[in-house]
Amino acid sequence: MAERLLEVKGLCTEFKTLNGSVRAVNGVDFYLNKGETLGIVGESGCGKSVTSLSIMQLLPKGIGKVVEGEILFDGEDLLRMPEKKLLTIRGKDISMIFQEPMTSLNPVFKIGKQLSEVLRYHMKMDKKQAWEKSIELLKSVGISRPEMIVNDYPHQLSGGMLQRVMIAMGLSCNPKVLIADEPTTALDVTIQAQILELMMELKRNYDTAILLITHNLGVVAEVCDRVLVMYAGYVVEEADVNTLFDHPCHPYTQGLLKCMPKVDETRERLDMIEGTVPSPYAMPQGCRFAPRCPKRMPQCDTEKPELYDLGNGHKCRCLLYREGDQ
Repeated sequence: MAERLLEVKGLCTEFKTLNGSVRAVNGVDFYLNKGETLGIVGESGCGKSVTSLSIMQLLPKGIGKVVEGEILFDGEDLLRMPEKKLLTIRGKDISMIFQEPMTSLNPVFKIGKQLSEVLRYHMKMDKKQAWEKSIELLKSVGISRPEMIVNDYPHQLSGGMLQRVMIAMGLSCNPKVLIADEPTTALDVTIQAQILELMMELKRNYDTAILLITHNLGVVAEVCDRVLVMYAGYVVEEADVNTLFDHPCHPYTQGLLKCMPKVDETRERLDMIEGTVPSPYAMPQGCRFAPRCPKRMPQCDTEKPELYDLGNGHKCRCLLYREGDQ
């Protein structure tokens, strides 16, 4: 049986705004096994990044807060863990690659200094050991001339190089879980492929579990074992990657897949999902996808669907799959 490293149960995260509290993540459940890659997909504003920041306990203080649920890592609830113990886990056992490396790295410190700091804190290395290990890590992620790069500042490196530095930092302590939040955003296609191949190679070498947050279904098809599809703070579909692409059930998932270009088709225009993700201040009363759904029924406007189990780990939040309605 696969070793379960991370389990999220009933996660609800809220943010304080001038107009009151809004719920960005609502009752999210999932698990992550050792050596597995789980993809979380959806449009911007669906709650993907907020889910990852909730796990890492990096929500903006005084603004964002997990109000319900459990986040179990190796059987311990991170939400109820003392801050001192959490600091020993965050960055060591659970690492994160952030969406924007240019804003995630400190612009006033050299690359080597920032890498060394992680190693000295978590791995208890001395200054010389940490510096040498930093060079080794940069080399392992495909950066040429690492002995020179450690002395550079972030602004001196390209986006692809900075993302490699972030991956080196994230993997510096051989984490059990790596959370990658849009790791290929704003990179050209060639660099994207190199970054994804690098992540998969490091996963094979260290048996690291990866939580990959992305809006790119092509990336999901390439590297993920299982997929969660999120919409407006809810998980609307969950399945292994082959099932999701071969038999998508939720109309939102079907819409996302139709938006993908295909190499064996010639079309003047790609399909699109009409409308936008609803505002957190004005969520629909029933199904949150109902205003945009091509399969909308009258009851969709008033009834909130559950996440129905379709068997073999495939789940779908749609009244079309309610027991007795299939």
